[in-house]
Amino acid sequence: MSSMRGLVQFIADLRNARARELEEKRVNKELANIRQKFKSGNLNGYQKKKYVCKLLYVYIQGYDVDFGHLEAVNLISSSKYSEKQIGYLAVTLFLHEEHELLHLVVNSIRKDLLDHHELNNCLALHAVANVGGKELGEALGSEVHRLLISPTSKAFVKKKAALTLLRLYRKYPGIVRNEWAERIISIMDDPDMGVTLSVTSLVMALAQDLPEEYKGCYVKAAQRLRRIVVENDVAPDYLYYRVPCPWIQVKFLRLLQYYPPSQDSHVREIIRESLSQMMQAAMETPKNVQQNNAQNAILFEAINLLIHLDSEHTLMLQISARLGKYIQSRETNVRYLGLDALTHFAARAETLDPIKKHQNIILGSLRDRDISVRRKGLDLLYSMCDTSNAGPIVNELLRYLQTADYAIREEMVLKVAILTEKYAADAGWYIDMTLKLLSLAGEHVNEEVWQRVIQIVTNNEELQAYAAHTLLGYMKTDCHESLVKIGCYVLGEFGHLIAESQGSSPIEQFFALQAKMFSSSDNARAMILSSFIKFVNLFPEIKPQLLQIFRLYSHSPDSELQQRAFEYLSLATLPTDDLLRTVCDEMPPFSERASILLSRLHQKTAGASEKKTWVIGGKDANADKQEMLLAQNTGLKRTFTTIVQGTRTGAQNTPATPSSNGPSASGDLAGLDFSGPSGPAPNMASAAHLTPEWDIGYNRLFFTREGVLFEDAQIQVGLRSEYRGPMGVVKLYITNKSTYPIGSLTTTVDNPASPQLKIDTKNLPDSTVPASGQTQLTLFCTAHGPFLNAPTIRISYLAGALQAYTLQLPVLMHRYMESSALSAEEFFKRWRQIGGEPLEAQKTFGLSGKNKTMNDSFTRRIVEGFAFKILEGVDPNAHNLVGCAVFQFEGGKTGCLLRLEPNYEKSMYRVTIRATQENVPQALVRQMEQKLAQGMRADE
Repeated sequence: MSSMRGLVQFIADLRNARARELEEKRVNKELANIRQKFKSGNLNGYQKKKYVCKLLYVYIQGYDVDFGHLEAVNLISSSKYSEKQIGYLAVTLFLHEEHELLHLVVNSIRKDLLDHHELNNCLALHAVANVGGKELGEALGSEVHRLLISPTSKAFVKKKAALTLLRLYRKYPGIVRNEWAERIISIMDDPDMGVTLSVTSLVMALAQDLPEEYKGCYVKAAQRLRRIVVENDVAPDYLYYRVPCPWIQVKFLRLLQYYPPSQDSHVREIIRESLSQMMQAAMETPKNVQQNNAQNAILFEAINLLIHLDSEHTLMLQISARLGKYIQSRETNVRYLGLDALTHFAARAETLDPIKKHQNIILGSLRDRDISVRRKGLDLLYSMCDTSNAGPIVNELLRYLQTADYAIREEMVLKVAILTEKYAADAGWYIDMTLKLLSLAGEHVNEEVWQRVIQIVTNNEELQAYAAHTLLGYMKTDCHESLVKIGCYVLGEFGHLIAESQGSSPIEQFFALQAKMFSSSDNARAMILSSFIKFVNLFPEIKPQLLQIFRLYSHSPDSELQQRAFEYLSLATLPTDDLLRTVCDEMPPFSERASILLSRLHQKTAGASEKKTWVIGGKDANADKQEMLLAQNTGLKRTFTTIVQGTRTGAQNTPATPSSNGPSASGDLAGLDFSGPSGPAPNMASAAHLTPEWDIGYNRLFFTREGVLFEDAQIQVGLRSEYRGPMGVVKLYITNKSTYPIGSLTTTVDNPASPQLKIDTKNLPDSTVPASGQTQLTLFCTAHGPFLNAPTIRISYLAGALQAYTLQLPVLMHRYMESSALSAEEFFKRWRQIGGEPLEAQKTFGLSGKNKTMNDSFTRRIVEGFAFKILEGVDPNAHNLVGCAVFQFEGGKTGCLLRLEPNYEKSMYRVTIRATQENVPQALVRQMEQKLAQGMRADE
């Protein structure tokens, strides 16, 4: 650099520029000069290097450099290291992973990766790590792996190769092949501690996603840890203030937590010996701050591993006592780590008694000066709560809620709501604590919290009267809107239970809710109107006042309030009350489902880059058991689904029976009386009522995972799906294409394959979709066995008149299949082992449509679409196809073998499938017949 006087002078000129304008003038002059030099084309390597260096300096100063990239790329091929170095530096700065010039450097980088010069290897590795996209990674990944495993590679090359693979894996996991696992694990024994450290970082990332492939790293980590800690086998360069390589110790301890405790007594003894040495070293508190920090990092990770192993009760008590001292430390980091370790302890411990001894100190951590410590204290209180200490903890959290940071109030409200529900000593305590929480939390209350209260009150008769009485008291005061929504719902459903009590007469309930109409949002006003129509049925004596409210809001500028009030007014003024009593009948109990509060909490705590081996919560949460939502002595042990405004998930609406003479007012109301002689209404969501042209999108998405399922002039239904093993997530995107909003959007899924295909709805679409707006529906589909029929979905909405579509979802068996390769010998061996029926199914069929044809490419495309791996050279007849796949379902998987014999002259197929599970061949043959028999158009 010192020899390039022109570059030195250029930098000096820019630094000496007194104004921005002078600097820009100098830069533009130099860029024009460089551009002219490059156009001349007679530059040697030194001159190219000098001018590219100037461009680099201009670029890092923030100026746009839109030329010279090709000259920088050419420098990579130089035989001189200084020129090659500048070329690589320019490539890493100028180019990105999708740059059009990147493909020009692939061969040059490969040449440097294959070079025997270590510095050239390192330059190439830097380029791959910093610029490499998917294309570059796939082209050069094997060369990077070769450098990592090569015995001739220097230690610093191996380190860079391991970190390059880690960088590529984090961006594109498919670049690192599974068959590399054993070889990568073996490098954890490299004598160079730097190589071990780098490779362990790579293995930690891989083991989280591929635990089975990398399970061999468990023993390697235990052995190497013992050599470092017990045998002190570490180079002097890796002693950090007398602590042997604390970074690698922490990584090994964390890696051991990714797997269940080993059943091998020898491995357990190795780990126990290392942990004992670490605990003993931590007994002495060094005066040096750096040494103390290093020892604390190792100690807390060792404690986490001991908790994970959970092998000795006595040792666990000692850990609890020691952590009790750490959470009182003057150092913020030590307090934080102590609380984190105690939270892990609470998630694993059989008994919480050792932690309860420090309850007052933990409660005090809520007022720590550091917000991270306060967060961790909240996590620990949530995890250590049980029936014995729920009262004090909930009361303290409610007191702290009034002064807590806004950043953690929402999470605190969720946790207090869950604890109150889970450990309620009696019904009254649950209602009092929950309503007090809602009144204190204000705007920090999620909708799920107040909806959950409604669910529990509705499903538990012993709560209804007390809840109605308590909520009426809140309605008479200045309370938050979330309490108004609960109050109007509960009073509308159960207000008659307290109507005879003093201060709770029907007119007083009416006045309490009416007073909230003026200060509430339109959403809450709509709910209050729904409560008033319930009052018309429950309290006829106040009907005039209620009708006056309906008349007033039937002229509201808000269309939803106006329509709702007008409909309620019409319903309340009918000649008879038969229809009113039917419509306003008491809502049935909610269907049982997992708590939405827990799901919301897990969403807030998820998203860490490193996967934890435990979740915040008690031992029951970490044992993957279904949480009991309230204490056993209250009988409140139900789980419920989410409330959807105006309706409710799980309620079955009986569709109207159409009249033969067309629609009419009376015909629109037919079917409301379930006891009528007409019998149950047909299931419009079933495959018997598929919408015309439904099959266009279905066939388009038969093998693909995203696209348009259905589209017309008004709506578009897009689909995106992802399948991993037996699990599938299907998202439907419903777009309103019209220029006006659509309302009352309803979706109903019909699943004829149940219980072989379990479908769970995770969210419901919005009931109203604005013009050009979109809403979505998410389905979780779990295969529990072979199934034939695909589920269907009914989508209906109001756009002037009722519009409805019944569509078939492309959720079929082949979605849960993965290709598998076998040799010819292994294929025939397994084919004979499986044998005939019932593990075999065979079908001969021809094309079903006219003007259809078939050829080899079409047949192969269909077979591969069903996830069968076509095994070449197995069948003597070259036209016959032989394939292998694995069908994965909940609880297991089964191998599937295929033999397909096409007769192109007669347009016939014979399909034979054998599998190790009954009913699998029959289902696959039926589905394959449906697809193959369609054939292809002659013009295709």
